[in-house]
Amino acid sequence: MRLRTDVLLEVLEGIAPAFLAEPWDNIGLLVGHPAEEVRGILIGLDPTAELLAQAQTLHCNTVITHHPAIFHPLKRLVYDLPQATLLRQATLAGLQLIACHSNLDNVCGGLNDLLAESLGLERCRPLQPLTADGAEGAGRIGELAQPLAPEEFLALVEATLTPPWLLAAGRPPQTIRRVALCGGSGSFLAEAAWRLGAEVYLTAEVKHADARWAEAAGLWLLDAGHFATEVPVIAALARRLQESLPPAGADIPIHIAREQPPLRLLSSGTSRRPSHISGEHA
Repeated sequence: MRLRTDVLLEVLEGIAPAFLAEPWDNIGLLVGHPAEEVRGILIGLDPTAELLAQAQTLHCNTVITHHPAIFHPLKRLVYDLPQATLLRQATLAGLQLIACHSNLDNVCGGLNDLLAESLGLERCRPLQPLTADGAEGAGRIGELAQPLAPEEFLALVEATLTPPWLLAAGRPPQTIRRVALCGGSGSFLAEAAWRLGAEVYLTAEVKHADARWAEAAGLWLLDAGHFATEVPVIAALARRLQESLPPAGADIPIHIAREQPPLRLLSSGTSRRPSHISGEHA
């Protein structure tokens, strides 16, 4: 028995349905053939040359990444450009590239639910619902079982996500009970978090204008980095896929890619947290 790529895509559809992807996204099979046999799977966050090399070393012909290898429409394939070089590398090596992106973020049990669960949030719901029952959508908001001081919440985030940094905008509240979050670039949901009464909003890639808005609105806005807030979903996807493959795929090896964040903190510029981050109040 052998597992075809189109069957693998059906399995992934059951895990993260395509209709939950944002309109701007590009998911599914991006390089390859639906009838190709799947001989090994490598799952990672970013489609990089290093990740494709890992796939070849592990004898995997199928690569599933969170971020799509083709995101914006291509007008040319010129091989001195990074994206074209990556696609050429995949094609010459016979690798198939599949993306599970915002559909995996938004689905019930996906990235944002995983983050919420890891932080101990209860009674979670989407910040921006996409389904009629309100169970699935972008971001999450929920409540801690017990209120935490700002420093305690920061320690929880650091222990759970091990982020390379924690940036903050706005002043922290006296205590934190209602928490909103969105893995990856989530500035667009800051106002939704505020309107739903979140005392803190945890995300990544916070824009300057959104940080200023949070200051004015009185929302404590935390940026823990794109990589740190998304990479936990890779191991979870590997487990779900292993559990969901049909008998034809039972013996197919599934590997988790070895990846490092592309951004590194060279200098914090200070030896201690400023008072407005540490939770001290005037």
